[in-house]
Amino acid sequence: MPEKQIHEIPRALREQYEKGKAAFERNNLDYAISILSSVVEREPGFFEARQALRASQFKKAGQKSGSFLSRIVGSANPKLVQAQVALRNHPLQALNLAEQVLNTDPNNVTAHKVLAEAALAADFPRTAVLSLEIAYKHSPKDREVAMRLAQALAKTGQAARAESILEDLASSNPGDPEIAQALKDLAASRTMTEGGYEALAQGTGSYRDVLRDEREAVALEQEQREVKTEDVADRLIAEYEERLSAEPQNLRLVRSLAELYVQKKDYDRALEYYQRLTGQESSDPSAERAIAEVRVRKIDDAIARLDPQSPDYAEQVAQLKAEREAFLLEDAKRRVERYPNDLQLRFELGQLYFQAGRIKEAIYEFQKAQNNPHKRIQALYHLGQCFLRRGMHDLAARTFQNAIKEKVLFDDEKKELIYALGCTLEKMGKKEEAVEQFKLIYEVDIAYRDVAEKVDAYYAEQAGQSASETPKTDN
Repeated sequence: MPEKQIHEIPRALREQYEKGKAAFERNNLDYAISILSSVVEREPGFFEARQALRASQFKKAGQKSGSFLSRIVGSANPKLVQAQVALRNHPLQALNLAEQVLNTDPNNVTAHKVLAEAALAADFPRTAVLSLEIAYKHSPKDREVAMRLAQALAKTGQAARAESILEDLASSNPGDPEIAQALKDLAASRTMTEGGYEALAQGTGSYRDVLRDEREAVALEQEQREVKTEDVADRLIAEYEERLSAEPQNLRLVRSLAELYVQKKDYDRALEYYQRLTGQESSDPSAERAIAEVRVRKIDDAIARLDPQSPDYAEQVAQLKAEREAFLLEDAKRRVERYPNDLQLRFELGQLYFQAGRIKEAIYEFQKAQNNPHKRIQALYHLGQCFLRRGMHDLAARTFQNAIKEKVLFDDEKKELIYALGCTLEKMGKKEEAVEQFKLIYEVDIAYRDVAEKVDAYYAEQAGQSASETPKTDN
């Protein structure tokens, strides 16, 4: 159900829309909101009417941001709750309910998010952009809002702004593969649009406009393959390098060449192109990650090419693995220094410190990383393991207990935490308390690690003690 232009709207509703605009211009805002709300309720895809309604809402509110209290109250608005419930199966109903919330609270970010989701579900991308721009202005670091805004902008043909938003988001979230994929998808979409493929699909273009000759058609088909044959890769490299000499600022060609050289395992050439890319896009975290991955792959390839029959094979493998671990650690440290507020990077650095036996540094990073809600439980788990490594059993037990309290679902992660707590209590000599932890797992998953052996041994011991304590009677 695409959005509609004014000429597609029935005459009666067009007249209502004009009355609403006139009321807005006369500053009769309550009347304008009432009329325009009725119009968009009957024609939810009438974008111009929704624009006018939004302007009326903000003008009535004095274009002032709502207070903290009003945002809390607004989030609990019954209509907003109804809209969230309706969102899944009845997006148009959710759209209308969210709009009713905005009539009295146009700065309600939650209402704008719900409205945008409903608009995207109803294929109203411009309507979604209208609300997402407001939500993005309130919370420019909100990952979900930024991703949705970029998606909606791309649908409305504003690919350049969408790309800019995703690049800013990638800079703030350098380890996020979903953002990196969204950037790739957007680049592909822009290529399709700018190359004329979209017009072809819509029946308004021709193959002659898009494919100048059969050779280019074959090239495009080959470029879509995930794994390219050696000869195809060589031909593409030659073609791209020739094009790059004429288009030195074409960063897509630079990236494509880097990826092709990675495929050919020519890692030095791949690194040259990736470094050229970062030289022109210094804030591109995806290129930085690619460089790190290529260097690791170069070391792994060197290990694979070693002769297992060589007398110093084991020594060479150990040396290369140590080189790889040292690089990974230094690269993680560098990225944390560059993005000190990225808690995902801090978690990864903590893991590398832990693997390297640098427990004090690992503790510091995990303590920071636990503030990331997506990594909190795992950060606490690793923190507990760090305390165990240092013999701080009481701190380890308390840390595991804190993590367990926050786990509602009894999944593998919770089993892992409970098992770790049980093992820690064993080391503290608290056998009874330890067995109580193992029993919790035994009740739901008898096959988990060695809990069956631990619990069975405990009951066997108890039975043996009972037998030995039973007094013998004379016949």
